[in-house]
Amino acid sequence: MHKKKRGSIILQVAILIIICVVLTEAVSLIAQLIKASQDVSNHVEGRSSEIADEVVSAIREYPAHDWLLIYWRDNYDKLDIEYDVNYINGAETREKCRILSEHQPKLQIRYALEPEIAALPEEDQKLYAEITYSWLITRVNEIKKSYNITHLFCVEARNDYTEQFFLFSGGSKGEERGTGTDQVFPLGTVLSLNERQQKAMKSAEENLTDLADVDGYVDYYSFLTTIDGNPCFVGLTFSNEYITQTVYNQLIRDSAFTIAQQIFLAVAILLGILLLVLRPLKMVQGSIRKYKDTKDSKSVAEDLNGITMNNEIGELSGDVADMTREIDNYLEEIKKITSERERIATELALAEEIQSSMLPQIFPPFPDRPEFELYASMDPAREVGGDFYDYYFIDEDHLCLVMADVSGKGIPAALFMMMSKIIIKNSAMLGKSAAEILKTANEVLCSNNTTEMFVTVWLGILEISTGRVVTANAGHEYPTVKKPDGKYELFKDKHGFVIGGMNGMKYTEQEIQLEPGSSLFVYTDGVPEATDSHEELFGTDRMLDALNREPGANPEQILHNVRENVDGFVSDAEQFDDMTMLCLKYKGKRDAETDNGD
Repeated sequence: MHKKKRGSIILQVAILIIICVVLTEAVSLIAQLIKASQDVSNHVEGRSSEIADEVVSAIREYPAHDWLLIYWRDNYDKLDIEYDVNYINGAETREKCRILSEHQPKLQIRYALEPEIAALPEEDQKLYAEITYSWLITRVNEIKKSYNITHLFCVEARNDYTEQFFLFSGGSKGEERGTGTDQVFPLGTVLSLNERQQKAMKSAEENLTDLADVDGYVDYYSFLTTIDGNPCFVGLTFSNEYITQTVYNQLIRDSAFTIAQQIFLAVAILLGILLLVLRPLKMVQGSIRKYKDTKDSKSVAEDLNGITMNNEIGELSGDVADMTREIDNYLEEIKKITSERERIATELALAEEIQSSMLPQIFPPFPDRPEFELYASMDPAREVGGDFYDYYFIDEDHLCLVMADVSGKGIPAALFMMMSKIIIKNSAMLGKSAAEILKTANEVLCSNNTTEMFVTVWLGILEISTGRVVTANAGHEYPTVKKPDGKYELFKDKHGFVIGGMNGMKYTEQEIQLEPGSSLFVYTDGVPEATDSHEELFGTDRMLDALNREPGANPEQILHNVRENVDGFVSDAEQFDDMTMLCLKYKGKRDAETDNGD
C-alpha cells in the first residue's frame, strides 16, 4: 500500500518535469522561428515609420509646404541651393534671408502661408524657395545622422511609378552631391524604379507597408502628399549588413533569455519536489507522532490544514485531520453557538445605546427660551427601532421639528433612521425651506438605496416670533393642533411621497398659525395602530380623546396621557410597532414675558 502511493507520487513529479521541459522547449522553438522570420521586417518597419514621421513633420512645419514641393520640382535647375548650411554656417542662406527681409519686411519666412508666397514677385519667390530648401535639407541631414540611415530622401513618383524624381536627399558632412554611385542625389535627379520599389510605393499610398529589397539594401516608403496628380513619398534605405547585425544581436538576447528560462525551470522543479513531496510527507509523519504522544486532536488538525495537495498526500493528511476534527466538533459547535448569541446580544445593546444617544433626551431642551415648551419620547418595539424625532434651532428665530418613521424594524431600520436623521438635519441647517429639505433628503437617500427602504417624515419650521409653522409632509401621519382654549384636532395637510422611495419627488408646503396657548402634537403610526389582543386598532379617535383628556396640560403630561391610554387599550398584547410622540406648546413672546414676570 505504501509502495503504491509513493510510486504514484514519483510518477506525478516525473510527468510534471517532462511536461514543463517539453512545453518550454516547444515555446522557445516556436518563438525563435517566429522572431527569426519577422524581426527583419518588424524592426525596419517600426524604425522607419518613426523616422519618416519626423521627416514629414519637418516638411509640414512650413504652412506652404505643397507650394514649395511644386516650386522646387518645377524650378530645380534654376535654384541656387546651399546644401550644407549646418556645416559652413549658412553664410549664403543668411544673406538671402537679409535680402528677402528687406524686400518683404512683414513676411515671416518660416510661417508664411501659400497665398502670401504666391503674391510675391518672382525674384522673392525664388529667394523664399532657396532659403526654406536649405533649412529643410539641414534638418533632414540631422535626422539622417541621428538615426545612422544609409539614405533618407523625398521623391515624386512619375509615369505610373516607373520613375522617381528626387526632391531632396539627406547627406553627411563632406559627402558630394551628384548622380554617381557614392554620391548624394541632388534636387532634380530622376531614376528608374524596379517592380519591388513600385509595389512598395503603391502599398505606402494605401497606408500599407511593403519593404523593397534592392541590391543589398531595403527601401521603405511613407506617403507624404500628392502634387499635380503625382504621389510624393519620404523614403529610407537600410543596408542588409545593418539589418543582419540587428537580427544577430536579437538572437543573442533571445538565446540568453532561453538559457535563463531553463535554469529557472530547473530550480522551480527542485523547489516543487521539496515543497510538494518531501515537506508535506514530513508534516503528516510529524502530526501522527504528535497525536500519538499528546492526544491533542485540535493541534494536529491545525497542523495538517496547510496541506492542500490533490493527490495521495493530500488525501492522507485530510483523513488524519478529519479523524482528529470529529472528536472536537460537538464541543466546538456548542462554543460557537454560545459565542454568537453573546455577540448578537452585545451588538443589540450597543445599537440601542447608540440610537438612544442620537435622539435629544434632555428636557426641557432649551431652558433659556420661554417662548415654548417641548417634550418628546420614543419607545421602540424591539431593542432598536426605526422611528425618530428631532428638534434644533436653525437660527435664533426658527426651530425645526421632525417626526419620522422608517420602514421595517430592528438593526436595518435603526441604521437607515440614523442616516436619514443626519441628512435631514444637514439640509435644514443650510437654511433651506421645509419642502427643499425633504426634496434634498429624498435625492440623497434614493442615490444609493440598495436596501429599498423608505421613511415617512413630517417636518415643520416654527418662526418663534410669530408662531407661524411652515410644514411639509412626506407620507406621514396628520399632525394635531390645539388652539387656545380649544381641543386637539387633526390638521389634514397635503401628503407627498415617502422619502427614499422614488427620485425626483417634489413636496408641498403648508402653514399652521400658532397663537399663544396653542399646542402642536405629532406622532408615528405606532400610536393609532397600536393593537390589542383582538387585533383591534387604537385609532386616531381614541388618540384625540387621550389628548383632550387634559388639553391644557404641559407637553410632558400630554405624552404621558396618550401612552397611558395606549397601554390600557393594548393590555397584555405585545407592542407591534415603535411609538414616538412630540408635543410643543407655544407661549409666544408676550406669554413668555408674563411667565418670567410671575
